[in-house]
Amino acid sequence: MSYLDELKAIFPKDRVTANQVVLERHGKDESYHTPHLPDIVVFPTSAEEVRAVMKIASVHEIPVIPFGLGTSLEGHIIPYEGGISLDMSLMDEIIEIMPNDFLVKVQPGVTRSKLNNELKKHGLFFTVDPGADATLGGMAATNASGTTSVRYGIMRDQVKDLEVVLADGTIMHTGNLAGKSSSGYNLNGLFVGSEGTLGCFTELTLRVHGIPETIVAARASFHSIDDAVQGVVNILSAGIQMARIELVDEESMKRINEFSETDYAELPTLFMEFHGNQAGLAQDVEFAEALLADLNCQELKFEKDNRARNKLWDARHNLAYAYIHNSPGKKMMVTDVCLPMSELAGGIKHARQLIEKYGFEGGLLGHVGDGNYHALLMLDLDDKTEVENAERFNKDIVEYALHRGGSCTGEHGVGVGKMKFQEKEHGEAYPVMQALKQTLDPKNILNPGKVIKIKK
Repeated sequence: MSYLDELKAIFPKDRVTANQVVLERHGKDESYHTPHLPDIVVFPTSAEEVRAVMKIASVHEIPVIPFGLGTSLEGHIIPYEGGISLDMSLMDEIIEIMPNDFLVKVQPGVTRSKLNNELKKHGLFFTVDPGADATLGGMAATNASGTTSVRYGIMRDQVKDLEVVLADGTIMHTGNLAGKSSSGYNLNGLFVGSEGTLGCFTELTLRVHGIPETIVAARASFHSIDDAVQGVVNILSAGIQMARIELVDEESMKRINEFSETDYAELPTLFMEFHGNQAGLAQDVEFAEALLADLNCQELKFEKDNRARNKLWDARHNLAYAYIHNSPGKKMMVTDVCLPMSELAGGIKHARQLIEKYGFEGGLLGHVGDGNYHALLMLDLDDKTEVENAERFNKDIVEYALHRGGSCTGEHGVGVGKMKFQEKEHGEAYPVMQALKQTLDPKNILNPGKVIKIKK
């Protein structure tokens, strides 16, 4: 019996399909990478069903690629070797909210917005905000971060425990509910960010936080990238508890104004948000204002009203759509690198010089509080020269980051787009990663061809 027949014998017809439209949806993500169809899509509803899929796949040595919502940006979920796309969307239950422990237990198909809607009833929220309303399983798989990471940390900091189905069908847990532990190896840290190459997540226990009493947003414009980045350093050095601190370059501010119908200064701009109690926040805001004034801040606007704050952050989050809207027929390439704070301004200016050198239509933005910046390039994928130049651009900014102690990706992940830089970035640690992959997935069936190149 073929593996397809075995799957069809286990799952109802509506949860195992080779329908062309469904295959096409699972053969691409939001990246510019070339799509490729899986052979079949399976919709499990439990860890036991995922175990059954893994056992069949292991016997037949068939690839299995976990799939959330397809919002990834480096080709993570594209099944280049065919096989089974394991769609986790039906595993979307919020299993338990533990408000006194500041924990929540969820299935991997739960989205960030769905979780926060429920947490709000308890005065809590989940902090990681990558922009897209991704699934929590996918966010853990790529170690997502986003705008709030400067204050609350990245996805790896929020995961207390994972239920994982391994390549042979073993179901295991990586952690516990304790506030801290010095026991054993840190398997949470290993599996978060593994991009489906080491196991499939079927349950997550996550840290949540209390909703702050007061929130104030701000927008600060500067004549130069250097002054804007120095503003970030000065604020963080002063111990001001920033919840978000984002940089948007001059060209991108123009796109924001066109798309969002705003009239913001078209200069390098910091988008900021302060969380805290009313009295403490008033002092932080006053201190930040003084620090930014010392750097020739051209315009500083604070927003306390909820509607005004939402307008500010909607403008920031919609920047990608602003570029897409004004570039019909083109595909967006989004890439990111991460640098030490002392090297960030130089990295962003270097990237802008490359954009102008290659004649790209594009902009730069970033979660500058932790040294991470993103480049948005609009490409004509039918223009071979433009695509080749985009690859050169990606290589150039990565090498700039690596030469200065940075990383080829701060949050988008490796997928297929950043695989070629892994050995250079990790050096002698790279064979250790290969050994871990081969130990946990000896038949190389879990999302093969991603993150780590396996020795033949």
